Amino acid sequence: MAFETLNLEVVEGVAYLTLNRPDVRNALSGQMISELHQAADRLEADRSLRCVVLAGAGPMFCAGGDLNWMKAQIKADRPTRILQGLSLAKMLQALNSLTLPVIAKIHGGAFGGGVGLACCCDHVFASDTSKFGLTETKLGLIPATIGPYVAARLGDGAARQIFMSSQVFDAARAQSLGIVSQTVAPDQLHRTVAKQVAAYQNVAPNAARASKALVQSLGPQITEEMIRSTVEKLADTWEGEEALAGIDAFLSKVPPPWAKD
Repeated sequence: MAFETLNLEVVEGVAYLTLNRPDVRNALSGQMISELHQAADRLEADRSLRCVVLAGAGPMFCAGGDLNWMKAQIKADRPTRILQGLSLAKMLQALNSLTLPVIAKIHGGAFGGGVGLACCCDHVFASDTSKFGLTETKLGLIPATIGPYVAARLGDGAARQIFMSSQVFDAARAQSLGIVSQTVAPDQLHRTVAKQVAAYQNVAPNAARASKALVQSLGPQITEEMIRSTVEKLADTWEGEEALAGIDAFLSKVPPPWAKD
């Protein structure tokens, strides 16, 4: 089955999964979310694979939520918002639960859901010119469905530093927080990722999968109850006055009412 919003290519046991909506900076639409979940399920079932490289086409890795998706959420009723939130949450869980090693290759930037995708990966290599941010609170929203994965990756202390302020930060800061494993010059990004891929082509594939499963069993557990709770919290936020004002301001390209500058 071919994907419309993704490219998936397998070369010598390595799956190269590329977000492919470059005209909108690979923003996460409902279709892309669904296709990412399908891709994760397909990759998990392929026992010939050694690792996965997740990247983005065009100028940026992922800009976060799609504009049309946000417009639809404003008009949707609560059950529809719950279903949409669950779709995103289940996709993130499928990616996070892959037993295959997953390597993120980030250029340009990762925002909102793009940070969530990165935090579901085992290695995150980023060009040192990349920018990052959880910008949901500028819109009157919260980083709900991505929250468990970001918090698990960063820990409580670091997560508190970026969940609330919507500040954009550079790749060095992303590395110090724990989002990024290593930053390199843009012209070194491909070579750095290739070196990590080569490492996984020289280890026992089942042992690598089992080692990842062991680590995940020892770390923070992201349960179905937690996932459902984050979706409910997101729906609650969408129904608030701040989200309505924030999204309207964003779409109108004017400052929201709470902004001082």
